[in-house]
Amino acid sequence: MNFKEILLKYWGYQQFRELQEDIIRSVYQGKDTLGLLPTGGGKSITFQVPALAKPGLCLVISPLIALMKDQVENLRKRGIKASLIVSGMSFREIMITLDNAANDKEMKFLYVSPERLETSLFRERISSLKVNLIAVDEAHCISQWGYDFRPSYLNIAEIREYLPGIPILALTATATPEVVEDIMQKLKFKEPNVFRKSFERKNLIYKVKQTDTKINDFIESCKKLQGSGVVYVRNRRKTVEFATLLRKNGISADYYHAGLNMDERTKKQEAWKADKIRIIVSTNAFGMGIDKPDVRFVIHMDLPDSLEAYFQEAGRAGRDEKEAVALLLVDASDRLQLVQQLDVSFPSLDVIRKVYHALGNYAQIPIGSGKGHEFIFHLSDFSRVYNFNVLVAYYSLKLLDQAEYISISEDIDNPSRISFVASREDIYNFQLQHPEDDPFIKFLLRTYTGLFTTYAKIDENDIARKLNLPVDKVINWLRKLQKYELIDYIEQKHGTVITYTSNRVDFKDIELSKEVYDFRKKRMQYRIEQVINYAYSQHKCRSQLLLMYFGEKDPYRCGKCDVCKSRNEIDISTYEFDLIAEELKKLITERSLAMDEILSSINYPKEKIAKVIQWLMEHGKIVLTKTAKYHWVKKTNE
Repeated sequence: MNFKEILLKYWGYQQFRELQEDIIRSVYQGKDTLGLLPTGGGKSITFQVPALAKPGLCLVISPLIALMKDQVENLRKRGIKASLIVSGMSFREIMITLDNAANDKEMKFLYVSPERLETSLFRERISSLKVNLIAVDEAHCISQWGYDFRPSYLNIAEIREYLPGIPILALTATATPEVVEDIMQKLKFKEPNVFRKSFERKNLIYKVKQTDTKINDFIESCKKLQGSGVVYVRNRRKTVEFATLLRKNGISADYYHAGLNMDERTKKQEAWKADKIRIIVSTNAFGMGIDKPDVRFVIHMDLPDSLEAYFQEAGRAGRDEKEAVALLLVDASDRLQLVQQLDVSFPSLDVIRKVYHALGNYAQIPIGSGKGHEFIFHLSDFSRVYNFNVLVAYYSLKLLDQAEYISISEDIDNPSRISFVASREDIYNFQLQHPEDDPFIKFLLRTYTGLFTTYAKIDENDIARKLNLPVDKVINWLRKLQKYELIDYIEQKHGTVITYTSNRVDFKDIELSKEVYDFRKKRMQYRIEQVINYAYSQHKCRSQLLLMYFGEKDPYRCGKCDVCKSRNEIDISTYEFDLIAEELKKLITERSLAMDEILSSINYPKEKIAKVIQWLMEHGKIVLTKTAKYHWVKKTNE
C-alpha cells in the first residue's frame, strides 16, 4: 500500500514527518502500537492514513469533545466520511449515527468518548461495525501515574473482546516512562511496541523569569516579542483582565475561555488564526486541535499543575520549526499558591459526601435511581445555590468522577438540530390540515438536506432573519412541530455534562478508597514539586529538566534558555562546566571544604573552577558557611 499517495491525495503533503510512517506501517501490519509524538507532531495522521488504506472504519476514542468535532469537520472538508457520538445527542441521533457507521461502506471514522464504550447500546451494536483499527487518543489518561487520569479509560480494553484481532494504536504527546509501561499493560498489548520521538524542541527557547513586577514584565514581553502569541492564565476572570490590560497598552489582544458560546469562541479563534488579533489570552481550554504553525511565543502567567500540561501548552509555539519562545513568569507568591492548591484539590470525605448529596438534589434524582441520567451542569450556579466554594465543589466532583459515581464531560456547545420523524405522507396530511404551518415546513425542507435520514444543524436566529420573524416565533414553531411528532427538535445545549454512572445512593454510603485517595494526592504532590523545581531552578538547562522528566537519558544542554545564557557568559564550554559541576557536587555534598582544598582536589584549571563555583553560588547551588567553607545545597528531590 502506498501510504504517501493517501497523504498527498487528502492532505497535500509529499512526505511524512519523523516516525509517522513507521507508526502507520506497524498498525497496518496489525500490531498494537504506542506512538509518543510531541504536541504538533501530527498524531492524527498516524491513524487516519492506515484506516483509509483498509476496508472498514476506524474507531477513535478521545475524551476531548472539541477536538473530536474539529477532526470530524476537517475530515469531511477533505471528502472523507466521518461521524461522532458525544454527550448531548438524543437516543435517535445516536441510533442513526450507529446505523450509518454499520451500513455505509464509505464511512471511515467514528469518534466516541471512552464513557460511550461502556453503554449497553454501544456494546450491542459494536460487532456490527466493520472496525479496522482502534485509535486511543490522549492515551496517558489510562494511567493512574499520569497527570489526567480518567477511570473510563480503564475499560477500553474490554471492547477488544468484541473486536478480536483488531489492533490498537495508542497516542499521546506526554508520557513519563512509568506511564508508557502502564498504557501498554492497561490496553492489553500483545507485546511492547513503542515508537518514541524525542521531546526535544530545538527551535523552542524555554525561559523562566522570576520577578517582583510580573505585570510590567508581562506587558514589556508582549511588546518585545514579535508575531502571534498565546497567554495562559488560571481562570476565566483573568483572561478578560489581561486581554483588556494589553489593549490599554496598545497591543492587539482578545480573550478566550470555555464559558463563551460556540459562535463567540469560533469568531475569536478565527480572528487570531487570521492574524487579525495578535495575542489570545486564554485558560487551558484554548489550543487543542488548533493548527496555527506560526505561533512565535507562549507566555504562562501562572504556574501550571504539571510539567505534562506545561509541555503541551508551551509546545503550541513554533510548530513551523522556526524559532519561538516559551516564557514562564513567576513571583514569590506563585509557589505558595500551587502548594495550597494541593489541599484544595483533595477535600475531606465529609465534604465530598455533602457535594454528592447536593448534586442529587440539584439534578432531582431520587435515591436508588438515576443510572445513565445525563444533564447539563453549571458549576457556578450549583455552588451558589448550595453555598459551596467553587473550587471545593469542583474538586469534590472530580473525585466522585474518579470513584465512578458520576462521569464529567468537558464543556459542550451543541448547536440546535432537527430531523423529520414523520413520513412524507403524514407531513403532507399535516400541511393540508394546518395550512398556517405549510410555509414554515416548506422552508425547512427547502433549506436543509437529508432531514429524513439524519439531523441538520440549525441556527434559530439565522432562520428568523431569513423569514423576517422574531426568534421566539421560530422556536415556538419548531416546538409545535415537535409536539405534533413531525420533527425531533433538539435545542442548543451549552455547559458541562454530568452523567450518573450508577444509581444515586444515600450520601452516607459514599466511600472513597483511602489507598487510592492517598496515592493520587502523593502523585499530585510529586507533580507540583517537579513544576516548582523547573520554575525556581537556576542551575540546570530548562530543556534538560523537561526532557529528563520525560525519561530521556543525558539530553543536551540547549544553550538558549535563560539558564544556559547565564552560563554562557562565564566563557567555559558546556562540557567543562558540567564536568566541574559534577565533581563539585561529589566533593562537597556530604562535607564542606575550603577553596584551596577544592582546587587541589579537582584536576582542572583553577580559574575555571573558581568561575563555576561563583556561578553556582549566585544561583543558589553552593553556599559559603560561617567557617568560610563551601557546601553543595542538596534539595529533597535530588
